Order: sequence, then structure tokens, then C-alpha cells
Amino acid sequence: MSTTTARSKRSRAIRTSVPEKIFTVFNYTVFVLLGLSTLFPFVNLIAKSLSSEAAVVSGMVTLLPVDFQFGTYRYVASNSQFLHAFGMSVTVLVAGTALALIMTTLAAYPLSKPRLRGRKFFILLYLFTMLFSGGLIPTYLLMNNLELINKLPVLFLPFMINVYNMLIVKSYFETLPDGLEESAKIDGASNLTILFRIMLPLSLPVLATIGLFYAVFFWNDYFTALIYINSAHLKPLQLYLKELFVSSTDTFLRTNIDASLNVSPQSIQAASIILATVPIVLVYPFLQKYFVKGVLVGSVKG
Repeated sequence: MSTTTARSKRSRAIRTSVPEKIFTVFNYTVFVLLGLSTLFPFVNLIAKSLSSEAAVVSGMVTLLPVDFQFGTYRYVASNSQFLHAFGMSVTVLVAGTALALIMTTLAAYPLSKPRLRGRKFFILLYLFTMLFSGGLIPTYLLMNNLELINKLPVLFLPFMINVYNMLIVKSYFETLPDGLEESAKIDGASNLTILFRIMLPLSLPVLATIGLFYAVFFWNDYFTALIYINSAHLKPLQLYLKELFVSSTDTFLRTNIDASLNVSPQSIQAASIILATVPIVLVYPFLQKYFVKGVLVGSVKG
């Protein structure tokens, strides 16, 4: 007993030693500064979107709004181009995430079964696509031959299976007890019944995590639309924002802004970014409890 007590005292002394305290304070300081540095641009955008035109143009806005006004958000929320692009992005996100989850699950489940003939060969085929691709021009020619250019499905169909995400789901399936499947087969359940009625309900953590990965990708992707979409009515929100910053000049923006609103083009740009970020920010808290568990459990096996 005395030996155990002495060891516990020594361990407490080590944990509370001066170097340990200095190291802890240093870690907290570094991570707080890093967190603040990542938040600064976002807070600055919010401040600009809520400040008056004179304050933004003169460079007075940093972290807090100056001459508070809400006209910027009223203008952006009533802008038909923004609303249409927003709706296109929501459509791509919902359709793309749902189909990607289905295709990823249907690929991961059979590959998680050692009894599958040619299993290693199929896995190698998937891994090959992670290292090599046809390139931009062959891919464009393929989309053109499939008659997907200037059509909405081109924004999500080429990304139905992300190999990394599929391997995470596959590894998660491998952690589930084999007895569940064997018991279901004894009761006469088919493979699809086992997958959809037994495996999927037990796989909500990893599916929520992968779904968030896909959702963030589809929501933030603008390069695909930049390459394959020429029609204005099919442009998603990200391409609209890109054109708002790159192609649009202050003169163009000012001709479309009511002078009575007292807002600047920079405020319009900032408000557009903030509103474009809202959907992912609102979705993440509902999936946060699954996020760490899904990634860690799904990455135990290779």
C-alpha cells in the first residue's frame, strides 16, 4: 500500500511540476491564438456586412461594425441572382450527398466481406483511381460524350464515390459483429435486407460523418461548374460568388445598389459570403456528435 501511495504522490508531483505547467500554458496560448487567427477573417466579414458605406470604404471596420445597418442583408436576400444560385447549390448538395451516400455504401458493404471473390482486385482498382486520373481534357471529353455539359447532373454525378470515404465506411462495416449477419441469414434475410435494416442503422455515426464530408464538398465546389456550366440559370452559388469577386467591378455593383441603402460593394460581397456559409454552419452541430466517433471507428482497419 505504501509503495502505491508513494507512486501516486510522485505521479501527482510530475503532473503539477513547473515545466508541465509552463508547457500547458504554452499549448493553450498557441491554440487560442490559432483559433483567433482563423476567426478573424470571418468576424471581419460580419463587421463589414453590418457597417455603413463610408465606414467600409474608409477602412474603419475591423472587428466591430461601424454605423450599424442591416440593409446589406436585405439587398442580398432579395437579389434574384443570389437566390437562384443559392437554390441551385441546395439542389446539388441534397441530390449529390444522398446519391453519394447510397453509392458509397453499396460499394463499401460487399468490399468489407472477405468471402467476396476478387475482393483485393476490386480494392486495388479503387485505390488506383486515388493515384491516377484521366486529366481535365479527357474528363471534359467524357462529360461531353455523355451529353452532361450544361446540365445539372454534371455537378454531382462524377463524384458519386470518393474512394477515401468508401474505405472509411468499409472499415466501419468490418468492425460490426459477424453474428448479426449470420443470425439474419438464418431468419431468411437477403443481403439487401441485412444492409438496409441491420447494418445501416448501426452505421449512423460513420454515415453522418461521410455525409458531412460530401455535403461540404458539394457546397464549396465551384471549379466543376466553372468548367462544365455555361448557362446562367444553372450556375451554383459558389460560381456566383466567384464572379461577384473576380468579374464584377465596384462600378457594376454600384449601378445595382439602391443609394438609399447606404451600403458598399464590399459589404455586399461580405454579406453574400456570410449567407453562403450559413447552411453548413447550421448542419454541423446536428452531426458533431457523430463526427469524431465515425472517423475514428471507421479508420481502425485498413
